[in-house]
Parts: sequence; structure tokens; C-alpha cells
Amino acid sequence: MANGEKRDYYEVLGIHRNASETEIKKAFRKVAVQFHPDKNPGDKVSEESFKEASEAYEILSDPQKRAQYDQYGHAGVSGAGGFSGGGFGGFGAGTPFGDIFGDIFGDIFGGGAGRGRTQGRRGDDLLYNMEVSFEEAAFGVEKKIEVPFAKRCSTCSGSGSKPGTEPKACPTCRGAGQVRYQQGFFSVSKTCGQCNGEGKVIDNPCPDCRGKGSIKDTKTLSIKVPAGVETGTRLKVTGEGGQGKGGPNGDLYVAISVREHAIFQREENNVICEVPISFIQAALGCELDVPTLDGKVAMKIPDGTQSGKIYRLKGKGIPSLQGYGRGDQLVVIRIETPTNLNKKQKELLEEFAKISGEDVHPMKKGFLDKVMDFIS
Repeated sequence: MANGEKRDYYEVLGIHRNASETEIKKAFRKVAVQFHPDKNPGDKVSEESFKEASEAYEILSDPQKRAQYDQYGHAGVSGAGGFSGGGFGGFGAGTPFGDIFGDIFGDIFGGGAGRGRTQGRRGDDLLYNMEVSFEEAAFGVEKKIEVPFAKRCSTCSGSGSKPGTEPKACPTCRGAGQVRYQQGFFSVSKTCGQCNGEGKVIDNPCPDCRGKGSIKDTKTLSIKVPAGVETGTRLKVTGEGGQGKGGPNGDLYVAISVREHAIFQREENNVICEVPISFIQAALGCELDVPTLDGKVAMKIPDGTQSGKIYRLKGKGIPSLQGYGRGDQLVVIRIETPTNLNKKQKELLEEFAKISGEDVHPMKKGFLDKVMDFIS
């Protein structure tokens, strides 16, 4: 952009933030075909648009990079994109574009560079929302979950046709799975809308799966939640997503949500705990049993402690998700002012005030001195 700021990746591809992997791929394919340099030779605007879309697809097609981008924006994936150096390299195997570039090239030139229907269709990715407790997120847990999946129909063995019958070649694409038509100087291929690229249609559908080749079922999975996860963490379970049609299954993504704790709060890998004490304990000092994730810890509070004072308990925080080190617990002291004093208590406090004078209140005296300097 002219001002040097990058556009939102979702805006670049024209998709919503909850778009599935299939929707992301479809959106990129559409934009890439429109702005591909081979289709727009010498057009610098199209070239820049193609680079922008390619960078957006590289980030959003990778679940880990996408999660970082969703949480931190462009700063979270700084340097992750492969297009800052210019050019269009890196489209081969092992890149996010290995499974899509052939189709784009085929759409532009009408050639046979596309994957073709014989390679099958990958199953859809699934998303499961899992809620865990604060302690489970801190130390890890293994949970069993029930997830839906499409099981191959045993009646038709996955063909979708009624037993004793066979699918027939699609009359529209004649079994090719694609239809081709001329668009300007280019011969453009599109997935056949009648057979959805399968190349076959079913006249006599299976009575059990109604021609789908699969039936809905559920399965139980054991999910290991590692120590140190937080809300927004996504766990990938390879191959446990939707069933593929002649291709691999999709993946299952488990999105973690951590319940709020009654005592603790999390700040990165540190745990914050606010501990109330009386003004007498603060003045004279005391020993407290402070709760931690590992149990109670005896902690000495020195005399003269002020409200808001923070004490650090080393190594009592959240374990690192990377598997090394652990945060600290920050104990924040909150001094409670007594209420509903009886007559005797008030008399004693008034006597204490007379004996003490202002010199025992350095914070108050310092504040009043600053006020006088300000208004004078």
C-alpha cells in the first residue's frame, strides 16, 4: 500500500475471520487466477495484488501462523511470509501452494497441470471447542471427547449407489469432472457443477446413505492437552477430521478455552494472586498461608507493609508451553480497612492517632507536601 501499511489478510482474500480451510483456499484461487502475472503480463498492479494475496494465503492456510496472526496481527507473523523478497518462488512441494498452484495454472491456460479428480478430494477440517480449568491448563490434562465423523456406508461400500447398480458417467462433463469453455484468449476449465468434479452421477442412490457414500456417526478420541496452554491455543489432531473422497482425511483442531479462576489470574506465564490482610497485620507484620497451584506456602509479611506491595514466589507460576521453565507467582497485598467499629475500637484508634501524629504516615505527609507545592 502507498502508506506502507499492510491490509488485513482476511480483507485481501475477501473472507470472514471464521472461514474454513476450504473457503480460504477457494478465495485465494479466485484472486490468484484474476491477478496471476502470466494472465496480466507487465501489469504491476496485478503483480502486487497477486503477491499480496499469496502472502495472505501462506499465513491463513497454516493453522499455527493463522492463530498467531489472529492474536497479534501482522506483528505476530512478521517474517513468516515468503514474499517480502520479491518474485514468485516457493510454489513447489512442501509449501502451502503445492496443492493449489496446479489448479490455478490449469484454470489460466486450460492445460492439464491441475490435480484432476483422479487424485481424490481431501476431507474437511473439523473444529472442536474444549473448555479446561485453570489448573488443567497449567499442568496439562488428558480428556476424552466425542466428535462427529462420516463413516463409510457399509451397504454400498462407499459408492453411494444402490447395491447392484453403478454410478454412470456425468452427461455434462462426460466423466472428466471439469467443463471447459473459451474466455477471450484463454481456455478456462471449471469444476463440473452437476457432478461436483466426481465425473459420475448416481441415478439409483443407496437407501441408507442416500447417495453420499457415508453415514454420520461419532467417535471417542483421547486428547492430550499440554501444560501451559491458554485460551486461543489450538491443538491439531492429524487425520481425525472429515473423511476424504479418494483423498486423505481432514484434520481435527481443538480450540482451548480456559475457565476463570476464583483466586488466580494469569499474566503470560506468571500467576497473580491478591491476598487481603488487616491493617494490624500490615503494621505489625505476620505470617500467612498463601495459596499456590502447588498448595499452600507459608510467607512472612514484614511490618509496615503497604497495600499494593508485590511479593514474588519463584517457580510457582505456569509451566512454559515449549516445555522448559516455569513462571512465578506474584502475591499482591491488599490491606482491608475495618468497618462497623464499636465505640471502644473507635476510642482506641483515636488515641492511637493522637499518639502517632503525622510523622508515622510518610506517604500521606509526602502527598500533602506535593499538594501544597502545586497550589502555592
